[in-house]
Amino acid sequence: MGSIKRYLKFVKPYKGKIILTIMIGIVKFSIPLLMPLIIKYVIDDIINAESLAQSEKIDQLLLLMGGAFFIFMILRPPVEYARQYLAQWIGSNILYDIRDKLFDHIQRLSLGFYSRTKTGEIISRVIHDVEQTKTFVITGLMNIWLDMFTIVIAIIIMLTMDPWLTLVAVALFPLYGFAIKYFYVRLRDLTKDRSQALAEVQGHLHERVQGVPVTRSFALENHEQAQFDTRNSNFLDKAIKHTNWNAYTYSITNTITDLAPLLVIGVAGYLVINGSMTVGTLVAFTGYMDRVYSPLRRLVNSSTVLTQSIASMDRVFEFLDEKYDVIDKKNAKPLKDVKGDVTLNNVSFSYGENEPDVLKNVDLQVQRGETIAFVGMSGGGKSTLISLIPRFYDVTGGEILIDGTDIRDLEARTLRDKIGMVLQDNILFSDSIEMNIKMGNPEASDEEVIEAAKSANAHEFIMSLPEGYDTLVGERGVKLSGGQKQRIAIARVFLKNPPLLILDEATSALDLESENLIQNALERLAHDRTTFIVAHRLSTITHANRIVHIENGEIVEVGSHDELMRQKGHYYDLYQVQKLDDTPTEYMGT
Repeated sequence: MGSIKRYLKFVKPYKGKIILTIMIGIVKFSIPLLMPLIIKYVIDDIINAESLAQSEKIDQLLLLMGGAFFIFMILRPPVEYARQYLAQWIGSNILYDIRDKLFDHIQRLSLGFYSRTKTGEIISRVIHDVEQTKTFVITGLMNIWLDMFTIVIAIIIMLTMDPWLTLVAVALFPLYGFAIKYFYVRLRDLTKDRSQALAEVQGHLHERVQGVPVTRSFALENHEQAQFDTRNSNFLDKAIKHTNWNAYTYSITNTITDLAPLLVIGVAGYLVINGSMTVGTLVAFTGYMDRVYSPLRRLVNSSTVLTQSIASMDRVFEFLDEKYDVIDKKNAKPLKDVKGDVTLNNVSFSYGENEPDVLKNVDLQVQRGETIAFVGMSGGGKSTLISLIPRFYDVTGGEILIDGTDIRDLEARTLRDKIGMVLQDNILFSDSIEMNIKMGNPEASDEEVIEAAKSANAHEFIMSLPEGYDTLVGERGVKLSGGQKQRIAIARVFLKNPPLLILDEATSALDLESENLIQNALERLAHDRTTFIVAHRLSTITHANRIVHIENGEIVEVGSHDELMRQKGHYYDLYQVQKLDDTPTEYMGT
């Protein structure tokens, strides 16, 4: 019930409209309850009325039909429309609010969460599971009450006609309670298992669709088909178990639903034969049995869909309960003016409580406008270190200060607003080039966008494209080369104009021409900014004010390129190896 209580917080703003919808629904559901009474009146008080002449019978029938047609043709349609529209409007708005909350939650979750969770699973919860909860609003908060109202009113009318026959009509009601209690606890668990299996299929599918080029290049189609079949078969197994239990539920409850009218027809037929009940009452009673047991059948069926809805709620709130690794303090201050002094005091970091430290006691003083390059073997902790500056993760030991203030005392979003990042694999969105550059400043003018592109050496290639700045880049920028994507990423940082800059392998894996263009753009970008560079290719960072060599999470050397080369230590050895690797080699043909 905890999930329902939490879900009702999203429902609360629409309480008034829900009450209005239920009131309109009562009118809508009351109108069909007149039909058995009309039939009874026609049979008993018009057709079988011996005291009325034929012409009087016709007059009364026409008068009754005129009133009935007015109610069913003029009054009912707008009532039906209003109820349907309001119910769907309320449900859709509640789902909008929940997805809005989930997207905000998605943006606050740590990078650690995304490193261990498939994107498809997240999408499944935000789209599929949230959609499933709409049933709770439409059915659980509105239709159930209307069906219960219909049953109660129908039983009251039946009691006025024949109390004992009414007791026969409702004699099987307790069996429904037993069926619901027996079947639906198990059904909720099966529904949750099925939803999880579907999320795994979606997660695997999303990942594999993105990786189709890898699958093709390694000719892994058959292997990947088998991998997908494993997950798809698991979902099929869970779905069949759910369907099997659901089928048991429907077979039992529908059997009870069909038995009750048969009992009533048998008893009522006997009473008519004995002369203690009119034919009109029998027909009306039979009609009301449908009015009682159709809503009851819907209530039972509603229990099935509500069980599925509540299981989806559990998954939605399970996702919402994912903890944030980085949380602003209650008294966190916004970061406004930044000089650019950055201090790392005895910084240590590990990705989990039981995992070893990736960084150990790192100390570094960085002055405003300095360019600091981090080098070292892969896995040494370089990228981890620069991810701590924008608080993608919080340090587990020591502190990082910006202009003398611990970054944990600052609002994370305002901190990141003052940092520009260019990564090895910059993600572009499947939108136009202009919109991707505007990610740096959504309010920028067209002139500012063009100026940023020129600064990034991107304007020329953009203008050579058929649609210029309106060119769509495709998912993750697939229509652009690696160098072009990098220049777009640099352009949006120019547009952002931050005082702090982080470059993580920004020129690796590029051809020589692209590297030169990007290197020129980056040097222009880094001018007068405090800049941190992670570089694999040492020739690109010889201009740095200081080079920090990191091995196994610890600083082993610090100095300018010239200083470190004179020391002939770790950096010198690494530089010599790369210099040899970069020396052109002649190959002789035979």
